[in-house]
Amino acid sequence: MAEPESLRCSSVRNRGGVQRVEGKLRASVEKGDYYEAHQMYRTLFFRYMSQGKHAEARELMYNGALLFFSYNQQNSAADLSMLVLEVLEKSDTKVEDEILENLAKLFSLMDPNSPERVAFVSRALKWSTGGSGKLGHPKLHQLLAVILWKEQNYSESRYHFLHSSDGEGCAQMLVEYSSSRGYRSEVDMFVVQAVLQFLCLKNKNGASVVFSTYTEKHPSIERGPPFVQPLLNFIWFLLLAVEGGKLTVFTVLCEQYQPSLKRDPMYNEYLDRIGQLFFGVPPKQSPSYGGLLGNLLNSLMGSGEEDDVAEEAHEDSSPIELD
Repeated sequence: MAEPESLRCSSVRNRGGVQRVEGKLRASVEKGDYYEAHQMYRTLFFRYMSQGKHAEARELMYNGALLFFSYNQQNSAADLSMLVLEVLEKSDTKVEDEILENLAKLFSLMDPNSPERVAFVSRALKWSTGGSGKLGHPKLHQLLAVILWKEQNYSESRYHFLHSSDGEGCAQMLVEYSSSRGYRSEVDMFVVQAVLQFLCLKNKNGASVVFSTYTEKHPSIERGPPFVQPLLNFIWFLLLAVEGGKLTVFTVLCEQYQPSLKRDPMYNEYLDRIGQLFFGVPPKQSPSYGGLLGNLLNSLMGSGEEDDVAEEAHEDSSPIELD
């Protein structure tokens, strides 16, 4: 019992030491000595890291970043935010909800147009792959999607919703996106694209939830099925066909709705992939698209060099743009 007791005492002393240091740093920031305080934070960071005090270093940098953000010191705050990630990358810290929420908090406070924000989210998602999800932890994607939705950055929000497990949130965002930015004649296209992309990611549940929620909540869609819009009927039948897994049903369905599917040339690309995933259709010998668009499709569908194309896709903000 003596050893655990000594560890607890050590933890209490460390916490007290961190609090005293934070008090001094806060005083410097409150006096406007931003540069001096920033350099002190960095010095303490490397000292803690060299001593293996990863938890203390992460806590100090996180609180310091929040402090600098509160004084609108974006550059210093972003730098300390990056140091939070450095601790996570260099330590054996497990992916936990609290840490993901802290990372999302830092992301939300960064200038949306800053290059530091792009670098931060890329590194955060890469670190989070220590959990589940090859393109980033679904929980972190969901948190980022909600933040971007509040900023009305709908295209990036959609990208992150696609890699989350929140089909309902995605649908609600798409309703707002369609109502505020889209044409009434395109009300069906917003959800069709999302459903097809969810299926390309092998997320049948997400595809079903986003479709049912969107069609129920969109003010311009009459309750169905059947629906007034042919594409919505196609998606309804497609989701049923995916559950059944019969190739003949899938083939006839695609043929019957080909006039509507021609509204967006990407639909047939997605359906080719869906045919491979759910109906045993062999892949084409050569892709129809190359270059950047091919990379974007690869990142969405999880094929090719996943890490590289995922970063390219995120830097482009959205796998495939509607508007």
